[in-house]
Parts: sequence; structure tokens; C-alpha cells
Amino acid sequence: MTQRTVLVTGGTGGIGSAIVRYLAHKGYRVATNYRNAEKAEAWRKAMHAEGIDVHMAAGDVSDPKACAEMINAIETACGPIDILVNNAGITRDSTFHRMSYEQWTDVVNTNLNACFNVTRPVIEGMRARKWGRIVQISSINGQKGQYGQANYAAAKAGMHGFTISLAQENAKFGITVNTVSPGYVGTDMVMAVPEEVRAKIVAQIPVGRLGKPEEIAYAVAFLVGEEAAWITGANLAINGGHYMGW
Repeated sequence: MTQRTVLVTGGTGGIGSAIVRYLAHKGYRVATNYRNAEKAEAWRKAMHAEGIDVHMAAGDVSDPKACAEMINAIETACGPIDILVNNAGITRDSTFHRMSYEQWTDVVNTNLNACFNVTRPVIEGMRARKWGRIVQISSINGQKGQYGQANYAAAKAGMHGFTISLAQENAKFGITVNTVSPGYVGTDMVMAVPEEVRAKIVAQIPVGRLGKPEEIAYAVAFLVGEEAAWITGANLAINGGHYMGW
């Protein structure tokens, strides 16, 4: 089988790194984007020390022109992108009555508009080749909402709306489009939260612990596999039972 090329946006973060690592070990050719060159180089060297080579290209996912240039650079170096994982995301938390326009637009641009910015340059190639896998990394808070996260919850919920429309449009072209909605995962960002706050979160999770980044990566690898061709338009909630919706 031809080696598939994967682009994982936000691949240098906690969940992103786990996805990159997992897919690389599965034999995929993996690429990611970066904004800060110095931090990206340190991350690349750490990955290389683990025996993982990742192609890196500069690109701000909130900027459509930068995304087009990033996609072009990756495809020139690695070949056509067969698999896209829209993972990049930020938070700018505030109760809505105090939220600024910038806090709203920063989150919507990076978490939701980025899905358009990154997917648009690759979708036509996938359609022409009659094969593709697209996965959005959403969030439990896009399903249940969260105090102080109207911007984040709206963007993450919108990602699944994007998924189910794109899935319908592209199913006959051999392209599947799905969403993964993680709950609270033990990334550096979550572990930096005060211990008593984390304890309250864990108390709400029936499984009784935070998730592991590798558990999210496993789900992504499942959805992008050759054998997952009949799964499209789905939302896979991975949250230890914290939120159980239909």
C-alpha cells in the first residue's frame, strides 16, 4: 500500500503530539504546522530523538492565505495530503457578558474558521483521487457547553456541523469526515490547573480519571484507517462517561 500523508494541525500541542506520534508509529508520513519557529524546532528535535521524523511547515490556521501556502509547501515536500486532522485550537475564556470581540473572534477563527482554511486547499485533491480522511478534534464542551466558554463551545459545536455537511457532500468520492470530542485529558495545560480544581473535574468523570492523549490518538488512528471506510459523519465522544449524549 502507498504510504499515506497526514497533516495534523496544532501537532506540537499535547493531544497533537500524541496523534503525530501514534500515526508516525503506524507508518504514516506525518506533517504539522507551526507559528513559533524556535519552539517548533525544539519540538522537532524531541520527536527526532524518539525516532520520529515530522515534516514541519509555517502556517497560521486562522489565515487562509497562510494555510494555502502551508499546504503547498507540505504537498511539494511530502506528496498529496490524504488525511487531515483539524486539531489546532485555543481558549480565551471569559463569561459572555465580559467577553471582548477579540476573545470571541480569536477562538472562532482558530478553532472553527481554520477548518475551512485548511480543508479547502486539500479537498479537491482528495475528490480527484477518490480517497480521503478528515477528522475534526472538537470537545466535550461543544456538546454540553461550559461556563465561561461561549466562544469555545460555539466553535467546537460548529466543527461537528462542518463534519456532517462535508461528510454528505464527499461520501461518494471515498472521503470520510468525522469528529472526535475529547473530554478532560491530562495534557500540560490541564495538569497546570490547581490540584483541587482537577479533583473536582475528576469527581464528575465516571471512569474516575483524566483521559490520556494517547487514547485520543488511538481514536483518530481508527477513524483514518482503510477499514473505517463506512464510518462518516460520526462524532466519537471520548470522555470517560463524563457526558453521555445520543
